[in-house]
This record gives sequence, C-alpha cells and structure tokens, in this order.
Amino acid sequence: MAAEKLRDLSQPIDVALLDATVSAFYGTGSKEERTAADHILRDLQNNPDMWLQVVHILSSTQNLNTKFFSLQVLEGVIKYRWNALPVEQRDGMKNYISDVIVKLSSDEISFRRERLYVNKLNIILVQILKHEWPARWRSFIPDLVAAAKTSETICENCMAILKLLSEEVFDFSRGEMTQQKIKELKQSLNSEFQLIHELCLYVLSAASQRTELIRATLATLHAFLSWIPLGYIFESPLLETLLNFFPVPAYRNLTLQCLTEVAALNFGDFYNMQYVKMYNIFMVQLQGILPPNTNIPDAYANGSSEEQAFIQNLALFFTSFYKSHIRVLESSQENISALLAGLEYLINISYVDDTEVFKVCLDYWNSFVLELFEAHHNLDNPAAMANMMGLQVPFPGIVDGLGSQLLQRRQLYVVPMSKLRLLMICRMAKPEEVLIVEDENGNIVRETMKDNDVLVQYKIMRETLIYLSHLDHEDTEKQMLKKLSKQLNGEDWTWNNLNTLCWAIGSISGSMMEEQENRFLVMVIRDLLNLCEITKGKDNKAVIASNIMYVVGQYPRFLRAHWKFLKTVVNKLFEFMHETHPGVQDMACDTFLKIVQKCKRKFVIVQVGESEPFVSELLTSLPTTIADLEPHQIHTFYESVGHMIQAESDPQKRDEFLQRLMDLPNQKWAEIIGQARQSVDFLKDQNVVRTVLNILQTNTSVASSLGTYFLPQISLIFLDMLNVYRMYSELISTSIAEGGPYASKTSYVKLLRSVKRETLKLIETFLDKAEDQPQIGKQFVPPMMDPVLGDYARNLPDARESEVLSLFATIINKYKGAMIEDVPRIFEAVFQCTLEMITKNFEDYPEHRLKFFSLLRAIATHCFPALIHLSSQQLKLVMDSIIWAFRHTERNIAETGLNLLLEMLKNFQASEFCNQFYRTYFLTIEQEIFAVLTDTFHKPGFKLHVLVLQHLFCLAESGSLTEPLWDATTVPYPYPNNAMFVREYTIKLLGTSFPNMTVAEVTQFVNGLVESRNDLSTFKNHIRDFLVQSKEFSAQDNKDLYAEEAAAQRERERQRMLTIPGLIAPNEMQDEMVDS
Repeated sequence: MAAEKLRDLSQPIDVALLDATVSAFYGTGSKEERTAADHILRDLQNNPDMWLQVVHILSSTQNLNTKFFSLQVLEGVIKYRWNALPVEQRDGMKNYISDVIVKLSSDEISFRRERLYVNKLNIILVQILKHEWPARWRSFIPDLVAAAKTSETICENCMAILKLLSEEVFDFSRGEMTQQKIKELKQSLNSEFQLIHELCLYVLSAASQRTELIRATLATLHAFLSWIPLGYIFESPLLETLLNFFPVPAYRNLTLQCLTEVAALNFGDFYNMQYVKMYNIFMVQLQGILPPNTNIPDAYANGSSEEQAFIQNLALFFTSFYKSHIRVLESSQENISALLAGLEYLINISYVDDTEVFKVCLDYWNSFVLELFEAHHNLDNPAAMANMMGLQVPFPGIVDGLGSQLLQRRQLYVVPMSKLRLLMICRMAKPEEVLIVEDENGNIVRETMKDNDVLVQYKIMRETLIYLSHLDHEDTEKQMLKKLSKQLNGEDWTWNNLNTLCWAIGSISGSMMEEQENRFLVMVIRDLLNLCEITKGKDNKAVIASNIMYVVGQYPRFLRAHWKFLKTVVNKLFEFMHETHPGVQDMACDTFLKIVQKCKRKFVIVQVGESEPFVSELLTSLPTTIADLEPHQIHTFYESVGHMIQAESDPQKRDEFLQRLMDLPNQKWAEIIGQARQSVDFLKDQNVVRTVLNILQTNTSVASSLGTYFLPQISLIFLDMLNVYRMYSELISTSIAEGGPYASKTSYVKLLRSVKRETLKLIETFLDKAEDQPQIGKQFVPPMMDPVLGDYARNLPDARESEVLSLFATIINKYKGAMIEDVPRIFEAVFQCTLEMITKNFEDYPEHRLKFFSLLRAIATHCFPALIHLSSQQLKLVMDSIIWAFRHTERNIAETGLNLLLEMLKNFQASEFCNQFYRTYFLTIEQEIFAVLTDTFHKPGFKLHVLVLQHLFCLAESGSLTEPLWDATTVPYPYPNNAMFVREYTIKLLGTSFPNMTVAEVTQFVNGLVESRNDLSTFKNHIRDFLVQSKEFSAQDNKDLYAEEAAAQRERERQRMLTIPGLIAPNEMQDEMVDS
C-alpha cells in the first residue's frame, strides 16, 4: 500500500497521500482499507517527530479532516511535552498559530468559511497560553486587544479566544493544572482586565453595528462577569450599556444572562443602590417586552426556541436576584411594588409546562418559603430567634421589635404566598404510593416504572407546601376545599386537576392541629366518596379510587379517631378489590395493609354499635372479598389480616381467628397431601406444584405479620412440608442428572425449586419473627438436619438453594450459643462444597456468596468456640474465604467479609490461641487490606479497611502478642519487639508498592499511623491524605472516603425535620401511634 511511505518522517510528508489516507479512514471504502488507514494514522500520531510536520501539512492541505488530524497531534504535544521543547520550536509554533488565526479571521468570507477550523485553532492557542502566559508571553493581552481593534471579524474571534481562556482558567481547571498555576493565571487575568474591559465597552458603545460581533462580546462578558473586580461592573457604564441592549430582540437572551451573573454576585451592602436602580430599570423594560397580563405558559408553549430560552433566562434572573438582594428591595416602600410585580412574573413563569424551568422556580420558592417559615417558627422561641440574628436578649423589647418586623414581612408576602399555595396544589408531583397513571394515549394504566425525577420533585414540593401550610393553615384549607368543590360541580373536573389536588391534600398530613385536620378531612373524604358515586366511566372511577386510597392512607391519626370513617374506608377498599382495573386492585391491597398496620387494635375490639369485632366479620366474608384478586394481591391481603390478629391479646380468640383465616389454604393442603399418600406421582403435576407454591406463599405472608403466634399453623404443616421438600429435591436432581446442565433452566425445574425456596423462606420468616423461645428452636431445627442440610450436601451445585445458608444464619443469630453442638454438622454439610462453588471466579453463584459469608459471620459472632475446634486446614479455609470476600468488588460481599474479619480478629485476640492465630495471619491480613485500600475499586469499604488496620496497629503496639510475628529462620535480624517489626515491614511493603513515593514520605506515613492509632478520626484522615498523595485517587470521585461524615449530616437533617409537624409523614413514623 502506497500509504506505507508516510511512516518515513525523515523528509517532508506527502500531503496528498496523507489526504487520501485520512479520506480512506473516514470514507466509505472497504473495511480493510479503513483498518489499514487507521493503523497508519495511529502510528503517525504516536510518532514523537510527527508534530514537526504539522506546519507543512496545515499550509499545504485543503482537507478539513487532515487539518483536524494534525491539530490533534499538536494538541498532544502541547499538553504533555511542551515544556521540554527548545525555545525556538515553541516560539515558532506560537507565532505560526497566531498568524494563521489572524489571517483567517481578518476577512469576513474566509472567517465564515473556515469557522470550524478557526475554532479548533483557538483551542490550541489557549492550550499554549496555559504554559506560556504570563511568564513567557507578557504581551499577549495587549497584542490581542490591539489586533482586535484592526477589524471587526478579528475582534469577534478575539472575543471567542478570551471567552475560552476565562472558561479554561475558572471553570475547567480542576485536575488539569496545579493550584499554584491556576492562581497565577487568575491574577494575570485580573490585572490585565482593564484592557479587555475597555475593548468590550468600545464594541458595545456603538462602535459596531455588526450583530455577530456584539453577540460574541456579550458572550465573552458573560464568561467574565462572575470573577472580575466589582468596580468594573458598578463604577463604569457597563450596567447601563447592558440594560440598553436588553430590549433589542437579537441581544435579549445574552444580555439577560449577563444581568443574571451580576444579580448572583453577593458582596455585602456596598453596591445596594446600584442593584435597586438596575432592578427598577429592568422591570420597566421588561413590562415593555412582556406585558404583565401576558399568559406566560401559553406564550411559552407557542413560542420559538429563542422566546422559550428568554422565559427560562428570566426565571434564572429573578431567582438569582432575589436569593441575594430581596432584602434591599423590601426595605423601602417605593421598591415594594416593583418587587411584588417581579414575584408575580415568577409565579406565572412557574406555571410553564417545562421541567427545567419549573426546577429553577421551585428551587427558589423552596428556599424563600423556608426562610419565612423559620422566622415564624422561631417567633415562638425568642431566644433562638435573637440568636439567629446574632443578638443577646437582655430585655424583651428587642424581641418584640423583631417580632413586629417579622410580622410586617409576613404581611408583605401574604398575597404571593397565597398564589404560591395554589401553584403547589395545581402542580403537585406524583407521590410514590400512587400506582395509577395516564399513558401517552390518554388511557389510565398501572405504573410500570418509578420515575426518580418526579419523586425528588415531589419531596421538594411537599416540603414547600408544608411550610406554606404552617404559615397560614386557614388559607391552605380554604384553597384546597374550594378546588375540591369545583371538581364536584364539574367546572374544573379533569384527571390531572383531581390528582394534583389529592396529592397535595395527602402531602400536608400532620401539619395541622388535630381538630382542624379532623374537620378538614371529614369534608374531603365525604366529597371524594360522593364524587365516586356520581361520576360515570371506568377510567374516571379508577382515577377517583386511586385518589381516595392515597388520601386515606396518608392520615392514620384521623382514621384511628373515627371508627365510622375507618370502617367506611375499609369497606370501600374491599369494593375496589373487585374493580378489574389494573392498578386499582394493587393499590387497594397496599392501602389496606398500610392502614391496618397503623390501626390494627381497632379491628379486634367490639366497636360501639357492633355485635362482633370487625376482624370476625371480615373472616366470615373472606372468600368473597378475595374472589377477584391475583395471587400476589391475596398474599398482601393475608399479611394485613395477620397484623389484625396479632393485635388480639386473648390467646384463645387469636388461635381461633388464625384457624379461620387459614381455613381455605389448609383445606387445599390437606387435600393435596391426602392424594399424595395414595400416589406420590400426584405431586408431580405442574398445576399441583403451582398450588403448593401458592399455599406456602400465603403461609409466609401471615408468618411475617404474626410472628410467634403463627406457631399452631406452622406446626400443622411442618413435617408434611419437609417431605414435599425432600421429594421435590430428588425430582430436581434426577432431572438435572438425566437432562444435563440445561435441565436446570426448564420451567418445570424452576417451579420445583421455587417450592423449595418458599419452604426455606417460610421457616426462616417464622423463626426470625418468633420471639426468643428456645423450645421453638428445639422443635424445628433437628427435623431439618437431614432433609435440608443433608440434601444441600448431596445435591449437584446447580441444584443447591442459597436460602439454606441464610436460613441457618438466621437460626444461629436467633438461638446463638445454643447451636454450638450443631455447628460441626452445618460446617460439614455446607462449607467445603459451597467454597468450591464460589472460589472459581468472582461471578458465579452471587446469592450463595453473600449468604455464605453471612452464615460464617453468624458462627463467628455467636458460636466462636466452635471455630477454635476446627483443624488448622479448616481454619485456613475460613481465613482464605474471608480474604476472598473482601477482595470482591461487589460491595455487600466485601462489607460482609470485612465485618466478619473484624469479629474474628477481636475474638481471637481474647482467646488463648491469640499468638498462634496472629503469627499465622497478621502479615497476610495487613498486606491484603493495604492492597484493597489502595486500589480504586474498593472505595466503599474504606471505613472498615481503616478499622481493621487500626486493630492491627493497636495490637502490635500493645504488647499483648508475646511471641514474635517474624519467622526467626528467615529473618536474620532479631527485632526488639513486634511493634518495631510491624513498622519496618509496613514501610517495606508500601515502599515497594508505591515506587513514586520517597522512603521519607512512606516512613512519615507509617509513623503517623502508629502515633494516631488510638484516635480513629485522625487515623482515618491520615490514611485519606496518603491515598491522595500516592496519586491513586487524585482525579476521581472520592465521596466514598467521606461516606460516614455524609451519613452523620443526614441524621442531623432528620432530627431537624422531626421538630416541624408534618415534615416526616405520619405513615413514615416508626411509632405504633398509641393505638388503643
């Protein structure tokens, strides 16, 4: 191929041939031609001398792709090798690039034609500047400004270069340049800004009529405004000039962005008057562009993209201005009307149907309302109030003065706040519990995917509405009821209007006083039930049903206090369970469960005017209630009734209720077992297997809510269940043995395995929830030894259920030391065979991995003596598997391994085998932990890595290890003690692992570890610094290293929320809400 001769760079490159090769690479030729061209271009790019050909190529070729290719080569050299080049080569390149840029941009036609190429050259120039300026190219800015004044197109391009420079220095510099270099460039830009400022004003003050040039200048200013010295903005004609450009359509958006940057600056009160003046002029001009009575949402929906951007920029301007300067505007009477007019604009913009615009507005409303609310909240607590304002409280007069100020401020905002309540009600986002949505064809369907953006938005809106509600409960209630009455009389009835209203009503639960809440809800629920009666149409009914369910689920306090309402609501839910609309039944079952959990006592006592408790009535009609439900919905229903029965304190009644509840599944079970006694083959039928699975799932649901009281039911089916388990297990094994590896994927084998899993899950759920009664353990554990454990060991790896491991982990966590005698059996059955499954690689059998380590951890915590009696081979297996676990990149497996390791280290330290254990494992563990700590795949384990290292260093220094950790036969030098040895060993270990660090740095780090070993936070910071220093973590996202601090911050936020009624929804509270 002719192109091969391109590789010879000893003479000037053949540009025509290079053009052809580049075209072949981008071209439509054969795959082979493309690959060959790719190889040659790659080799050229990697050739260190290639860049010397760049000037020759750029001046000879017409092909844009070839130009870009050679500029790419050049960019690599500038980024990584520039400072190593000889001065004349650097100067030559610098001058050449500058000349080409000036040449191309001095003439309108070539500038427009070569626009892409010029842009790329500008980027190259700025890359060079990052090395050369200011030290080696002092005259750069003066030269640039002088060139700009020679021609309008050069001026336009100079603006583009300045904008790039500002972005490189202020926006994208992290991780690209050292802090020192960034500081130096910022100072240079600041000190030379005078010239740039003059140039901008010169262009804007009517020196030019060229639209492109003015737009480029405004864009450059926008990049500079956030950091230039303030005098350039406020003590020069700049602001007036910008405000003059604002009404001109071509410059409107760019000017508005510049004004927004200025509005966002916040440096004390020095320039307050300028801000007020700017705001007032701006408002007058805005009313000319966008008259106050404009319907902004409509205008946005029908506007061009420029006009839509204008509305979005307007929202950014108002929110930036108010965040920093609203206090200045409200402090004098003459500015208040302009302020209220601006807020009115912002409220109207908030109705625009665009997520991004709404986010900008919502974010501001949230912070504004919070500020008003906190002042109002603290009025009840004067000391806190004064403290917030930084005052001592020697006499109450001051506080009263403050109080009247605050009341005036609240008075000022009464009208906007009321409009804001309406906005929040009309635009409320969908809460997580609502499962019924409108699809793109306008049909009401069941939601299939949670939308996280909507959930985040709901959270912010809910919080804002709760603050608004606290500021004026009456107005909140009035607006909601007025909107609801419009739904009833049909003038405002749409699905969306009803939804947002009900979501808003549900979201303020807990923020009103109880009497007001009761009065309000009686009206709301009555109206909604009426609406359901009078409205026709299946989809309409589904929407109303979902809203009734959402609202009642949010107000458990109200339902507990009003039995009549509670009963009506539950019966309504039973009605919805027959509604075949997808989503309505699911939501009815979910809401039923939610309500029962909060009001369970109410259903087991005989209420006034009733002849028996509600639960008894429910059990009588149970078969008809659940007739139309799907299996998974029936399971939720059974779990709910379990919660009711659990609230009954009389054991005899409780057992009778349970028996009635389980009547249907038990009849079916007895029938199946009876048939199986005649012929075992009956159990092999797929439909029978499905029924068995369903019965077991129903039992698990009830066990999860009943706990210990489920004992009579599980005793009834337990032994038969184990027989079915054993039989299905044998069926699976023969299927896999006969049908090969694919047999395990067939639907029949999967179904049989589901029954085994559900059996294990049922036993585990029951034992886990049952209170600690040793006799339950004695009754249930021995019969499982062979059918479950023995079966696990006998099976093929693909047929082993990981649930066996978690079941025994639960048993050991529950019965603790009582299980010590059984540990050897458990070990023998599961240990060796599971390890063989999971140590071939990091991927196979993920479930078994996690559960295996959880089981080991349970044994290490509660049955440690059993581990000591293992043989040394077995103990080595255990330790190897722990190291294997924390090397995992799968977060939860690694964490389980590390927690287990910490338990083992502490337990062995306290045992008589302390020396023996640490002599074998101390160095291995230290080495392995440093390995995962310093690679970047295991960041989430940081906190636990630190704890393990802290344990090891404390142990080595404490002197409780009485035998040497080093092997005397291989280490000729006898260390005075273990502490010295560990120090030396660690220095050697890290020194060889990080050749880029000096011995002094490593020694300093290790000594620091030893010194700070007793203070965890210093120890941890010391390790963080080392990680950044070792360059492993420098340019990455390191939030995992600070995960603990973030968690503590979240907990503080939760405590704050608890102090404000309603901020944590009543149904998320963990209390049992005294339910008597």
